[in-house]
Amino acid sequence: MKGVLLFFVVAVALLSLQWKVDGPTFVQLKTPLAFPEIPVSKSNPLTEEGIELGRRLFYDPILSADESFSCASCHQQQFAFSDGKSKGVGIHGDTLVRNTPGLFNLVWSPQLFWDGRAHSLEAQVFEPVRKHNEMDLKWSVAVKRIKKNKQYRAMFQSVFGSTKIDSVKVAKAIAQFERSMISSNSKFDQVLRGERFLSESEYRGFILINDQNKGNCLHCHTSDGDALGTNGQIVNNGLQQYRNDNTSDRGMANITGSEKDVGKFKIPSLRNLVFTAPYMHDGRFESLEEVVDFYSEGVINAPETNPRMANAKQGGMHLSDQEKKDIVNFLKTMSDSSFVSNPAFSSPFEQNE
Repeated sequence: MKGVLLFFVVAVALLSLQWKVDGPTFVQLKTPLAFPEIPVSKSNPLTEEGIELGRRLFYDPILSADESFSCASCHQQQFAFSDGKSKGVGIHGDTLVRNTPGLFNLVWSPQLFWDGRAHSLEAQVFEPVRKHNEMDLKWSVAVKRIKKNKQYRAMFQSVFGSTKIDSVKVAKAIAQFERSMISSNSKFDQVLRGERFLSESEYRGFILINDQNKGNCLHCHTSDGDALGTNGQIVNNGLQQYRNDNTSDRGMANITGSEKDVGKFKIPSLRNLVFTAPYMHDGRFESLEEVVDFYSEGVINAPETNPRMANAKQGGMHLSDQEKKDIVNFLKTMSDSSFVSNPAFSSPFEQNE
C-alpha cells in the first residue's frame, strides 16, 4: 500500500513538473520607478508565449479584409505606435474621425479609445478589425484564416493549452502584447533614477507644469509622484465650443448620450510627445509649441469645460514666451527613444527575414 501511495505522489509530482516545462512561461512585469504598481489581469495573465503570439497577430495583415493591413499599419513603432497623421486612415483609404493615439503603458489604462468606450484592452481589440473603415473583416473569417496556419495552431496550443481558436483568444493574445509595451526610459526617467540631470530650462518647465498658478498641468497630466503623465480620465479641455447640430465630434457624449459628456476625450500621456504629433483628438496642432499656446491663450470657457482648468475664464494661463519654451523643453524629456527602437516591440516578420 505504501508503495502504491509513493508511486501516486511521484506521478503527481512528475505531472506538475511536466506542466511547468511544457506550459506557458508566466511573466511578472517590473514596475518602473515612480510608476503605479502594475495591475495583473486575473483573466488574462501575461506569458512569454502569449506576448509573442500577440506581437505576431499585431503585425500580421491576416486580420484585414484583403490581408494588406495590420494593427501596425496605423500603430507604427517609430511614432510610439501612433501614425504621424492628423487623423487615421483605414484599409480602403478612408480618413477616420480621430487622431491615432500612441500605444504604450496601456497596462495602467482603465479606458481605451478617445471617448473611453472600451474598458479593457481585450474589448478594444474587437472593434478595429470588424469596422468597415478600419480593417473591415468579420471575426469569423479572421478565425478561419488563423486556423489554417500551422504555426498559429501550434502557438495557440502553447499559450492556451488547446488548438481551439476563437476571437476571444485572439483578442487576449494581442492584449498581452500591448500590456507588455511599457515605456519608462526617457531622460525624465533617467533623472528620477539619478542617472542624468535636467537642464535649467527643463527644470523650470517641470516646476511650471506642476504650479497651479502657472502651467497647472498636474491635475490631468501627472508627472510629480506618478510618472504616467496622465490620470487617464475623460474630460473636456476647452478645445472648442460644442454645438448640438451634429457637425462637431461630441466625444464621450456620443457613447453616453449625456450632454454633460459633450466634448469629453481621454487625457493623453505627456510621454513620447516627440514621436506622437499631431496632437489632440483631431490632430489639429502640429507642434508642442501650438499646444502650449492653446493652453496659454486659447482655452474656451464653455459650460462643459473641465472645472479644474482654473484660468479658463481668462482664456488660459497667459504664459510668457520663456515660460512656454521651458515647458516645451521639459515635455521633450519625457520621450523615450529606446521604446521606439526596442526589438521586443518590433515586427517579428522583419526579424525573421
